[in-house]
This record gives sequence, structure tokens and C-alpha cells, in this order.
Amino acid sequence: MKHLSPKVRILIVEDEMVLAQDVSLRLVDSVYDVVGIVDSADKALQILKEVPDVHIILMDIMIKGDLDGIDLAKLINQNYNIPFIFLTSHSDTSIVERAKQVNPYAYLLKPFNDRQISIAIELALTNFSKRMPEKKLLKEHEFSKIENNNILKIKNNLFLKKNNRYERVSLDEIQFLEADNNYTIIHTKFDKFLYSTVLKKIEAQLPNDLFLRVHRSYMVNINAIAGFEGNMLFINDKKIPVSKSNHNQVFNLFETL
Repeated sequence: MKHLSPKVRILIVEDEMVLAQDVSLRLVDSVYDVVGIVDSADKALQILKEVPDVHIILMDIMIKGDLDGIDLAKLINQNYNIPFIFLTSHSDTSIVERAKQVNPYAYLLKPFNDRQISIAIELALTNFSKRMPEKKLLKEHEFSKIENNNILKIKNNLFLKKNNRYERVSLDEIQFLEADNNYTIIHTKFDKFLYSTVLKKIEAQLPNDLFLRVHRSYMVNINAIAGFEGNMLFINDKKIPVSKSNHNQVFNLFETL
């Protein structure tokens, strides 16, 4: 299976090209992946047809063409399962009221800085994973109040925090999870992520047809099991113990032909 890029992939819809390029450079410097810059709703919809793997859309409300950003947001809500962030220099009451109706997942008032962009992206991912649009537009967000220990599940991906940014990890790439007191280590094919969260809380977010608790300290991706010996499962070069209480459930997975 082809390894998916761990970067959060972003589409920018902005008709001020100098600003759009500036935002793009800021995002790339913050290790995001910009899939395109367009200046109209029609072009944005074309990108969404051609590039199926878009995670967030940053869009100005006032853009070129017959449809503005709010009209585009309505179409995204109807046809795509993608969170969007409004960028605008307008705080006009009527515009804000229209914007509220399409349920943006974050909102940035121009001008903004790198930190504000990062916070908005994190808010949008968090709100979208919880299906909670941003209710109060134009409000101030303090970085200290942003939950730093979120594990976000969107479609078949987890967005895991590392080095103060989110990385996308396909569920298929997760090999096993390991409990270490009040911490959990998520081992993937290519990396590992440490969370100050007990394994039970993460377990609740994972599909039980793919992930199986085999021990009080271990949960495995059943598709990653390479073999077993006695009460040990092999995942790559790691031996995972199977507890007595989980023995039957685990080894019943292996059918005799």
C-alpha cells in the first residue's frame, strides 16, 4: 500500500493573489501541504473533483465569480465532507450572519499571523472531528486554551500531534498501541506518537473490527499481525503478549483451514 503523506493538505480560495501566496508560504513553512490556490468557487470545485485528498479549505468570503465564499461553503457542506475556515477583512454584521448559517469550523479576520493560522487549523480539525462548527465568529482564541492532547479521527485517518503540529496517519498504518502508565504510545509503520492519555480512552475512538485489545498494556491492528508463538503475537520485530483473559478472543481470529 502506498504511504500517504503525513501532512495536512490545504486548499486556498483567495482572489488577492499576493495574500494567497503569502498564506501558502506560511503554511508550507509550518509543514502543511498546499494542494492549490484558486480565486473563484468554480475553480475550487474543480480542484475538489481532481484532488480527492483535501483536509481543510481556507477561503475568503469575497472571491471572484458569481458565487462568493459563503455560496461555496454551502456547496461544500452539501457535496463534500471537508472542514473550512473563513478568511475575511469584513466584519459587517450581515456578512457575519450569513457566514454563521453555513457553519464554518474556524474564522480568521485579516490581517493574521502564523500563530493565528496554526490555531485556526487546529480548531477546525478539532471542531470538525467533533462535528462542532465554530459558534461564535470573530472571537479571540488563546493558544493556552487549545487542547494539546487531542487525537482527531476524520474518516479513516487519525490526526496525531507531534512537534506542535498534526500529522495525518491512516488507520491501516497503525501497528499497535502500547500503554505506559498514564501514557499511550501509538506505533505506526513509520513513526511513533506519545500521548498523555490512558489507552482505554484512545481505544474508544478506534474501530473494533480493526483493532483488538490483547493485553491490558497492548492493543493491535489485526491486519498487522505477522505471526504468533505461544501467547506472543509478532508485529514486525516486536513481540506482543496476549493475556489469559484475551486469549480465546485473539486466537479465534486464526481459523484452521
